[in-house]
Amino acid sequence: MRLLLVEDDPILGKQLQTSLQRAGYATDLATDGVEAEIQGELEPYDLAILDLGLPKRNGLEILAHWRNVQVNTPVIILTARGGWQDKVAGFNTGADDYVSKPFQIEELLARISAVLKRSMLNHASELHSAQFKLNEQTQTVIFDDGTQHNLTNVEFRLLRYFMLHPGHILSKSVLTEHVYEYDADKDSNVIEVYVNRLRQKIGSHLIQTRRGQGYVFGVSA
Repeated sequence: MRLLLVEDDPILGKQLQTSLQRAGYATDLATDGVEAEIQGELEPYDLAILDLGLPKRNGLEILAHWRNVQVNTPVIILTARGGWQDKVAGFNTGADDYVSKPFQIEELLARISAVLKRSMLNHASELHSAQFKLNEQTQTVIFDDGTQHNLTNVEFRLLRYFMLHPGHILSKSVLTEHVYEYDADKDSNVIEVYVNRLRQKIGSHLIQTRRGQGYVFGVSA
């Protein structure tokens, strides 16, 4: 899953970006309002984490613009403004959740996971298939018989995206856009390598190839 983190504090921004990447999210960092507004409109993010007090353009103005131009990316507001009036203004503008500073990274990760699942109409507490479940905290696959497989960061990102879109035909380019950061070397052929690695760990029958189209996880589209 690919996130846009909008935070102008250089220390907090980098710390959060690193924490989100370790948690398996491809995370782009924007540090001012104008940059964030443009990036959020042009790039296919799965979720945005948006500070309110930003240089050049504040967070509510950015969010209002996104919603006016039909950018429906889920948004979690992350700010030191904790008053109920600010929360109401954020929700009325189109925010999906609100986290007040200071906060624990575990709370933010839990809220990100919940918002992503709601946005994709997946209300389960954990991601699972007929044969295994995905532990998002340890980035492992746990089978019904107790067998476990550790996943690399990219394998985890890819499998989580597959499991949130079961039965959908996902092209290499779509997978690349949602697994890598903006400035990463996006070679779509590498996706093939990671898909094959996942097949070795979870079973080749669970990820089908649609020639000329892409891949389908689980139930056929």
